[in-house]
Amino acid sequence: MKGLLRRLNALDADAAAAVRVIAHYQALLGGGAVDPVTLVRSTAGLVRCPAGLELADGRRVRFAPDGVALPGVPGRVSDSVELRPAGRVWLERAGSAEPLDALVLEWMALAARVGPGLTGPSPRAADPALVEQVLSERESIEDRTRAVRLLGLHPGVPLRVLAVAAGQDAGVTAVTLLARCGLPALVRVATVGPLAAALVQPQGGEGSPADALRAVLAERDAERLPGGERSRGVRCGVGGAVPPSRAADSWARARTALRFATGVGPDAGVVDHDALGPLALLAEVPAARLRADAGVRALAELAERDGGALGVAALEAFCRTGSLRQAAAALHLHHSSVAARLAVVEEALGWRLHEPGDRFKAQLALYGWRLSNDVEPEAG
Repeated sequence: MKGLLRRLNALDADAAAAVRVIAHYQALLGGGAVDPVTLVRSTAGLVRCPAGLELADGRRVRFAPDGVALPGVPGRVSDSVELRPAGRVWLERAGSAEPLDALVLEWMALAARVGPGLTGPSPRAADPALVEQVLSERESIEDRTRAVRLLGLHPGVPLRVLAVAAGQDAGVTAVTLLARCGLPALVRVATVGPLAAALVQPQGGEGSPADALRAVLAERDAERLPGGERSRGVRCGVGGAVPPSRAADSWARARTALRFATGVGPDAGVVDHDALGPLALLAEVPAARLRADAGVRALAELAERDGGALGVAALEAFCRTGSLRQAAAALHLHHSSVAARLAVVEEALGWRLHEPGDRFKAQLALYGWRLSNDVEPEAG
């Protein structure tokens, strides 16, 4: 971690600060039981403003940044995160929230929920050079195996590679999401090009982390973290389980799966390559050929119209869930609003979505449209 911090300091002060936040809470969680007093006092010192925690039984813990306990109810709460089933954590800045406050609150909430410690080993930010070496097909097996060992992973145990897209904060987002998953696995995360690559080596079995990731994204939406629904725009592709010496294969599959992820809602935001089946073959069709398809062209034209993107989102949700009401729930809309948007889509494209054949064509066109606009990123 220290080596990574030195590298980040030279590149991006904000990224280095984010890694320090994560390292702070990982140290707390790795040291045994995290009692409320320690959690709140350390958070207040970290962010240099009063912080607080309300427990499920109604008790409150508040501390000033100098470590002095504060009595009573909080004054001005600048940001907070609800804990489920009850309780919350918060910061009490005198002014507006600072850029890393959302990350601090998410990790503070994670520590408050976990209590005595994580259910599995905590994910670690890793040296990007070592991760890239593991993922490279150009390196020798000996060099890849050496990099696997230096990352603290076992060369003889299968692993999966995840590709995470989340704007400029992909690496930080990936570490945070996987920490919240509490996977019984060794996890190493690094930024590789525009993406975050996560090496996930289960300590028992080879199950996919896709469902756990979807659950965490849904929790993030429900928490209404500062900045809105923070899972929006987060996309994850999950590669298949492979021996560490073939991590490049899993990385390639993860990037393919990522191209099918929409980032609109937890279910569509995480795609497991193993679950794609023959659909993965669509990713091999050249983008120009996909754009030339009549259905894909029609969708692209619809998306460019005023309000057209809303119709496309409704179509995606409906095709994915197969139900008007479930699509409405996924979009946080009333079902009548979704029905109205789908009616516009049907009129514009000439499809009748209640007919299985047209619904199938719509789904294929959606895949083609998305893939034609999301060519595989250069990620090593």
